[in-house]
Amino acid sequence: MVPFLGSEAVAAGLVSPYQLKTNYDVVYRDVYVPTGHELAPVEKAVAAWLWSQRRATVAGISAAAMHGSLWIDSALPAELNHRHRHKTRGILLHSDELEDDEICVIGDVPVTTPARTAYDLGRRLGLTTAVIRLDALMQATQLKQIDITSVAERHRGCRGMKQLREVIALSDGGAESPQETRTRLVLTDAGLRPKRTQIEVFDSFGTFVRRIDMGWDEWKVGVEYDGEQHWTNPAIRAHDIEWQARLEALGWRIIRVSAEMLRDRPHVIVERVRDALRAAGAPV
Repeated sequence: MVPFLGSEAVAAGLVSPYQLKTNYDVVYRDVYVPTGHELAPVEKAVAAWLWSQRRATVAGISAAAMHGSLWIDSALPAELNHRHRHKTRGILLHSDELEDDEICVIGDVPVTTPARTAYDLGRRLGLTTAVIRLDALMQATQLKQIDITSVAERHRGCRGMKQLREVIALSDGGAESPQETRTRLVLTDAGLRPKRTQIEVFDSFGTFVRRIDMGWDEWKVGVEYDGEQHWTNPAIRAHDIEWQARLEALGWRIIRVSAEMLRDRPHVIVERVRDALRAAGAPV
């Protein structure tokens, strides 16, 4: 019953008008949730769709959430594609033309397909944010770059196409966090785009050793983004030391990236990766 239309719930006898007023919060007009309940991105998308009287198509970042994308800020407004409704606070409305095969249904909710969603997200906001969002959507679905390009071909001349083409080229469904995407973009900007992401490494006996965030198999150079827990949790830190020693014994050079380094010293990441590639014999 989260979220729900208050008028429908009262008509069905599920709640009384008094209960609706005292035990539930209004999200949008006639859309309610239990008092104190904070909407997750998927719930916010459904709430907005209910507000539209089930007439809209969930789009943009809300569609990405419906398709399973992670790392979505719950404070962002819901997004709908809807032509016949007045604006309301907390919902971002679009009025784009959607082809029939650019809409799918999740549960009972019409949602833009992953390819159409990526097409929309890739044209908006800044380039880095757009790449992060496409990476997350590709990670959550089976979406490929060619699928997004196919949608773009249908809508030539639309705003944001120049950025979209660049975003598609820069995207990679192997990224498992926004920080991994940002790390990859820092290296790409320096002419050092990793050849692969999520590289699985096995020892000479075929035993799995580690999956590396990104790197170059040929030169055995890998780059790992480490969240704060890798530096502050003793157990995780001990595990990291162990796997790094095993990788180095197999000839791998590993460059580890922290949040502080990514934020304040990206040039250090580039320098260390370039030095490791040169030491491995790569032509950089």
